Order: sequence, then structure tokens, then C-alpha cells
Amino acid sequence: MMKSRTTAKAILLVSAIAVAGSGAQAQYRHRIQREREPKQVEHPAPAVPADKRDRVVAAPSPFAGRPYWLALAQCGGIYFKLNELYTDVAVHARVVKPDPKVDTEYTKKLNEAIDVATSLYDAASRFLMADRNIERDDAILIYDGQARAAGDRAKTINEALGAARFCPALYAACQAAHPKECSSPLPPIS
Repeated sequence: MMKSRTTAKAILLVSAIAVAGSGAQAQYRHRIQREREPKQVEHPAPAVPADKRDRVVAAPSPFAGRPYWLALAQCGGIYFKLNELYTDVAVHARVVKPDPKVDTEYTKKLNEAIDVATSLYDAASRFLMADRNIERDDAILIYDGQARAAGDRAKTINEALGAARFCPALYAACQAAHPKECSSPLPPIS
């Protein structure tokens, strides 16, 4: 009886070690496989075909010569990305490491960023609708990829702020040259 109990314990111990070993081995194989897989490649937004109907930015800026709708949509994408980045900070300050002051500050910034993005997207839509005589839904489909790609290039808050630094001046020039398309005032940015 004593031998069978000892044998049973030994078999149980060997089985536990084998199971643990196979689990560790599976984790190791999975990790090695992930390392060998090619990294996700970011695909650039499709090239924008030139259209003679599009009004272009004439103001001296990095956007000079581009269609207004494209420049405004790209700025909108950058501000939308800022909204996402600010949201991450606010959620962290609210849930992970509670800090009401940081939460309040970044919640205000994320709301401002989404308001600015909305104004820029609306203006881009109005340009496409007027210049190309298309519906709003079609306009959104045209600028969406370009806006998303512009926002995706910014990985940090500082990168996004750097990319957006010319956007308020672009919108001001748009309001001066095309008040119908850039009709809503740009919300304040802190």
C-alpha cells in the first residue's frame, strides 16, 4: 500500500512537471513566433488625384498649393488624434492613478480638440460639396483616409501639437478667403 501511494505521488508529480513544462514551452514558442512575424506596416493614405475644381490654399504656409479640403481634413485628423491622446491621459488620471487636477485639465483639452476637429472636418466637407458638387457622405469618404493618415503619423501629444501648429492660421486664412465654407468660428485652443 505504501509503495502504491508513493508511486501515485511520483506519477502525479511527474505529470504536473510535464504539464507545466509543456505550458512554458508553448508560451516560449508563441513568443518566438510573434518575434518572427513581420511588424505591422503602416500603409500611407492613397494619393489624392488632382481635380481642377478644387480651390487651393494661396496663403504662405506648409499647405500652400494644396486643396483646401485636403489641408483642412488633415488638420482635422491631427486634432482628432490629439483628442485620443488627451483621452488616454485623462482616463489614466481618472482610473489608474487618480489625479483630479490632471483629469480636469486633459478632459478640457480633449473636448477642445474634438470641437476643433469637428470644425475642420465640416469645412473640408463644405469645400468638397461646393467644389465637386457632391453629397456630404461622399465628401467624408473622400477625405477620411487622408485625415486618418495625418493623425496616425502623430504618436505623442508633442508630435501632434507640432503637426497642428499651422492649422489655426490655415483656418483663419480660409475664413478670410472663403467665409461660406469656413463659416464657424474655430473654438479656442489652450
